Amino acid sequence: MKNLITLFVALLLAPLAVSNAAEKSKPNFIVILCDDLGYQDLGCFGSPLIKTPRIDQMAKEGMRFTSFYGQPICGPSRAAIMTGCYPLRIAKKDNRVELHFYVHTKEVMIPEILKPMGYSTAAFGKWDMAGHTQTDFDPELMPNKQGYDYFFGTPSSNDQIVNLLRNEQMIEKKADMSMLTQRYTDEAIQFIKQHHTQPFFVYLAHSMPHAKLAASKDFLGKSARGLYGDVVEEIDFNTGRILDTLKELGVDDNTYVIFTSDNGPWWVKGKDGGSALPLRGAKTSTWDGGERVPCIMRAPGKIPTGTTSDIVTSNMDLLPTLATLSGGQVPTDRVIDGHEISGLMHGEKNLTITENDFFFYQHTQLQAIRSGRWKLVLPRSIATATVPKGWEKMIAPEDRIDITQPMLFDLDADIGEKKDLSASHPKVMAALMKKIEWAREDIGDGDAKGKNARFFDPAR
Repeated sequence: MKNLITLFVALLLAPLAVSNAAEKSKPNFIVILCDDLGYQDLGCFGSPLIKTPRIDQMAKEGMRFTSFYGQPICGPSRAAIMTGCYPLRIAKKDNRVELHFYVHTKEVMIPEILKPMGYSTAAFGKWDMAGHTQTDFDPELMPNKQGYDYFFGTPSSNDQIVNLLRNEQMIEKKADMSMLTQRYTDEAIQFIKQHHTQPFFVYLAHSMPHAKLAASKDFLGKSARGLYGDVVEEIDFNTGRILDTLKELGVDDNTYVIFTSDNGPWWVKGKDGGSALPLRGAKTSTWDGGERVPCIMRAPGKIPTGTTSDIVTSNMDLLPTLATLSGGQVPTDRVIDGHEISGLMHGEKNLTITENDFFFYQHTQLQAIRSGRWKLVLPRSIATATVPKGWEKMIAPEDRIDITQPMLFDLDADIGEKKDLSASHPKVMAALMKKIEWAREDIGDGDAKGKNARFFDPAR
């Protein structure tokens, strides 16, 4: 009888054991997002002065993505990451069409896909999707309402001050900005240590190198690139702390770490801003320097070491890709713009992806498309009602130009967007203009609503 009871209990527990084993085998995900880090601001992306040995080593152990795109500014880029969609398509609370984001709670974010798959989820650092403010943000749109189990960070940018929240409680006003990078990382490491026996998702969104800049005493004055370099080198050191923690806990070979930036560098800040070279333009612009950002992905045994991909990818690709890797389900009741790129990440030799289309929006105005090697730039005036006043001052004077005719650039041969080839490639121009018309109809452009843009609330 005793043997029968033992067998019966074993049979009852077997499904639970299988379930626990499957849960533990699911990969962990860490997304490290910098704010305003330029394309050339890492050693592995060509920085001549800023030293980033830990991130450079991460690149050697993984894959660099050299045609990876965000959005022109902070909040829209974060919304694109979390929802896998172009910002103009995403629903906003009260159907707001504003520069800074109020992402609707009915939008499905990455943690909401991962949680049903057994993931613990946490966000650290800058949020910026509940209003661009440190004090008057909408509490219903903060991380704990959008699928995150835990939040330690700040509602928005560090333009003047940073107030810190732990979950939904304000715990500190006017925090010492010089300690933010370390404190966010400390909290992230603590969370990883507490949850490493089950799958976890960590979103670590640093406040810097967005200005105001500040570095801790261990890094202040140490970089050959001044205070900006100090800040980036401190981010590098703390990225290394994350990687070391994964090794110490024995979960390094089951964790995808993705390091990138939200948009290009803040040119108007001068020495307190970064560099997008050899790209043209900067933050707020739809020249490549405004949206093409450094990206590195690392997962030992999964992502091939020392590799580079120049296939067009974007931060919108993270949601469908993490869903696939976790076994989760991408929403089927709405359009998702991101591509599932796990095969590309894994270096599959039979991969057939040769080009993805990426549409460049400045606020609500569609201004360009990249498809493979080609980028078509649409006619536009610097002074337009659909683009916020003053944005033109955020980029160098030579890039503040009215464009009267469509322009075409071969980015493989001309990464700096200098030589217009529109006259010599009419077939390419025609094909790209067809794609532009699709985007205008489906996503939207200016005051024209896209047929698949989402509006969940009654008209204002």
